Amino acid sequence: MLSKNPRKSAGGTGIRSRLSDLAYARILEVLFERKLPAGSFVSQAELVELTGVAVGPLRDALQVLDAEGVVTIHPRAGIEFIKPGLELTRSTYQFRGIIESAAVAVFAETASDEEIESLAQQHRETESRLQAEGLTEALIAQVEALESFLHGSIVASLNNGLIDSSYRRIHNYIRILRIDRRLTPPLVSHSLREHMRIIEACRKRNSAEAVAALQAHFDAALQRNLGLYRYGSADGSR
Repeated sequence: MLSKNPRKSAGGTGIRSRLSDLAYARILEVLFERKLPAGSFVSQAELVELTGVAVGPLRDALQVLDAEGVVTIHPRAGIEFIKPGLELTRSTYQFRGIIESAAVAVFAETASDEEIESLAQQHRETESRLQAEGLTEALIAQVEALESFLHGSIVASLNNGLIDSSYRRIHNYIRILRIDRRLTPPLVSHSLREHMRIIEACRKRNSAEAVAALQAHFDAALQRNLGLYRYGSADGSR
């Protein structure tokens, strides 16, 4: 029987929504933490056990992830997780480049001097830690957080909720593409230097140079993801 108390119904809907959000995060966590290999085919019951959330919210979350392309729901058969490949990699970086090229031009002109300097300082400190300590698990976490912060700050400069929503979906794809990547100190150092070129262009308020630096970064990152990166000089240029 439906509740005759609108506030009670609204509360129930709110709880269901929060549980669905939790299920969404837990499913992605299972994938990102390699509890399931990319491309896995699992049953709903297995996902309930892995995530620790109830069937109802899990189904809601799976519908969202299916619409986002992270999973494919096969009725009466199971759930198939996306497997990284050439087409997903190419499409992800193409879409990311379209969004961020427009955003970095705005960021270069509108970001405060303090924000730009803070980004530069964080990159310098991370590079120093890399040289002093090597590539520890803590440093990998710092590098990933710094990368998300830089690119997130660039996209946020557009102040567009629809783009923010789309970018969160792209960010999930990026993490999926990196599930099996092998990081080394040179790879991390190249990426940090590419970031610094973007930041330095923004510091000079040169939007065209910032766009060019961003595109060069994505070209190099795409090749690294495909295992095609070639080192030709001390600064990592091809």
